[in-house]
Parts: sequence; structure tokens; C-alpha cells
Amino acid sequence: MHNENYFLKEQTMIDIEKSIGFLLAKAYQRGCAIFKEEFSGYDLTTQQFGLLAFLWQKDALSQTELSERSQIDRTTMGGLIDRLEKEGLVKRHPHPDDRRAYSICLTEKGKSLEAELSPLANRAQERFTGKLSDEERETLKQILEKLRR
Repeated sequence: MHNENYFLKEQTMIDIEKSIGFLLAKAYQRGCAIFKEEFSGYDLTTQQFGLLAFLWQKDALSQTELSERSQIDRTTMGGLIDRLEKEGLVKRHPHPDDRRAYSICLTEKGKSLEAELSPLANRAQERFTGKLSDEERETLKQILEKLRR
């Protein structure tokens, strides 16, 4: 009986440092730290930068479209847009097809930051994934896309 309990206990113990959740959390923390170092001269969070990047791809998205693309809930999105608007990077305009909605549009200042910030983002990503081969990076992206869905 003692051996049986020991066996059950061994099977239920988790090696936390090798668990996927722990590793993802620590990788995320490291990525955020690298982002903060690279973007130290700018008052932007990773989420705010992400919204700008979505708008650089396609300007004048609605808050709902931005929320869906970024997978950020609408309440959080509102606060992020408020902050970017306060910084003079985006502006809310009435949505052409929906009177209840706004189009989130880049200002000239917001547009001009793409040339400054894109190289920083690329450098941060290179620092973060620099130890991976091109094949490993591609595999990692594919795995993370699966997990994201």
C-alpha cells in the first residue's frame, strides 16, 4: 500500500520549471523586458505598440476591428485608444458605416513613428529569438498560432 501511494504521488507531481505554462510566462516576461529596453525612449507599452502596428498595416479600423485583430477585449481597447489619443498618435473619427462607432485613425505623428519604431521592434524580436535557427523560428510561430486559436 505504501508503494502504491508513492507511485500515485509521483505521477501527480509537476516539474513546474518544465511546464508549458511556466515556460510561456517566463518567455513572455523576457520578451517584455527586451521590448522595454529597446523602446526605453518612448512611452509605449507592448499593447499600445501592437495597436499602432495594426493601424500601420490598415489605418481607420473600428475599435471592434482592432479588438478582433489584436484579441484584446473591448474595455481594455478603449483605455489603450484613450492613451494613444492623449499622446496625439491616433484620433477617433465618426465611422462612415456605423453612427455608433468610431474609426481609429493614425495622426501624422502616429504615422511618422512607423519609421522610428519598426527597426526597434525588429531588433527586439532578433534579440528575443536570436538563439533560434530560421527553421525553429518558423516552427515556433506555427505552434503559437495553433495555441492562439
